[in-house]
Amino acid sequence: MPDLFIDGTWTSAAAGGRRTITCPADGTHVGEVDESDESDTFRAIEAARRAADDGRWRDVPPQERAAALGRIADALERDTDEIARAEALDTGKRFEEAKIDVADVVSVFRHYAGKGDVVERVREVDPGQPGVVSRVHREPIGVCSLITPWNYPLLQASWKVAPALLAGDTFVLKPSEITPHSTILMVRAVDEAGVPAGVANLVLGTGPGCAGPLSTDPRVDMVSFTGSLAVGQHLMREAAGTVKRVALELGGKNPNIVFADADRKAAVDNAMTAVFLHSGQVCSAGARLLVEGSVKDEVVDTIVERAQHIRLGTPFDENAQTGSLTSAEHLAKVEDYVAEGIAEGATLRCGGARPDDPALADGHYYLPTVLDDCRVDMHVVQEESFGPVLTVETFRTEEEAVALANGTRYGLAGAVWTGNPEKAARVARGLRLGTVWVNDYHPYVAPAEWGGHKQSGIGRELGELGLEEYQETKHVWENTEPAPTGWFS
Repeated sequence: MPDLFIDGTWTSAAAGGRRTITCPADGTHVGEVDESDESDTFRAIEAARRAADDGRWRDVPPQERAAALGRIADALERDTDEIARAEALDTGKRFEEAKIDVADVVSVFRHYAGKGDVVERVREVDPGQPGVVSRVHREPIGVCSLITPWNYPLLQASWKVAPALLAGDTFVLKPSEITPHSTILMVRAVDEAGVPAGVANLVLGTGPGCAGPLSTDPRVDMVSFTGSLAVGQHLMREAAGTVKRVALELGGKNPNIVFADADRKAAVDNAMTAVFLHSGQVCSAGARLLVEGSVKDEVVDTIVERAQHIRLGTPFDENAQTGSLTSAEHLAKVEDYVAEGIAEGATLRCGGARPDDPALADGHYYLPTVLDDCRVDMHVVQEESFGPVLTVETFRTEEEAVALANGTRYGLAGAVWTGNPEKAARVARGLRLGTVWVNDYHPYVAPAEWGGHKQSGIGRELGELGLEEYQETKHVWENTEPAPTGWFS
């Protein structure tokens, strides 16, 4: 069956392009998918533009749009195992983790499915004079380009697709070219739910190969992107030519602050999950461990000991605790990153190499790695590895901890571990981060906004603001008692 979805039809790439997908965990063949070029993208944009302009989805009552989201959630939940298997094979993550991801995606669609009564809420404004009715309306922004990454393909797509559909927008979705299969299955669920032709469109391919028009075509009204800082900066420049709205969720170099008065058993356990989950391929990974000096040795020694026992394995290995990196290119980048950190003066406490287990030789694995004695000015502290690499810094005072945590250009997420609620509140307030966890790490919920400060992004996903990203406001002023002004009489 063809893999592109354009104007309500599953179709092949116009130029006949194909891409082979292999599992990064063991190099096995996963499948082949259509590979778009710009001609396919132009067709998808044209379909989305027509659908936006004729109102076939915009004019559907919002409660009915919300009901369609509920049907999408039902279909995804029904097909959980199939979708999770597709995502696990594409990304190399554990099958059990992928099933959790599908459950999270279902929760996102269900959350927005419950917002049909408020999505087009009208706000009354006091006009300050009699005989006038003044209202602010919310309307669809139009055609949206949705560009998603390879680490959480399905989840990141859901954060964009669900609010865009509820708002009444149309869209062209482009997932990462190396992890397309779960997104294809999501779009099949959208099609099954009865969304009209042209509203949802899917293209597959590389950024240079097919994504250019998504940020430059004047028929596109908004670009939502999740990925690297460099690509986000490029998209901003490209979108500026037609002054599109841009929503960006970019990199993170996320601090995990542990004070001496924290529950150290919980702090250590969560610090490992924070950085080693999905082999560190998480935008909010707690890759910077900031530890109060008096407990630094105890905390770090425990993490190092436990990290050496983390079991790596393929998606369906029931004994595995984490999986592979996503590609040979990414593995090489992580190796170079660690080597640079050691050259800068960091102390390698564990990891720092590929595993020597012959059973893992065909995959792109990297051992959980701890770099101790790091300074805030080091490259490994300033830039993300997007791998299973933990850097360790030490602080003495609360003020120093906040200053160190804020000492990079990123501001996505981070955590504070302390038994003192007042200290936790002070530190959380001082951190320039979009999400702060106190005595926890990684949880999120669909009703709460997600996004970054500083160069970690622009705009928000999830929550009320995540919906408003896909809407425009319009002020309607109605004079019920029109009369001449007499200004020029």
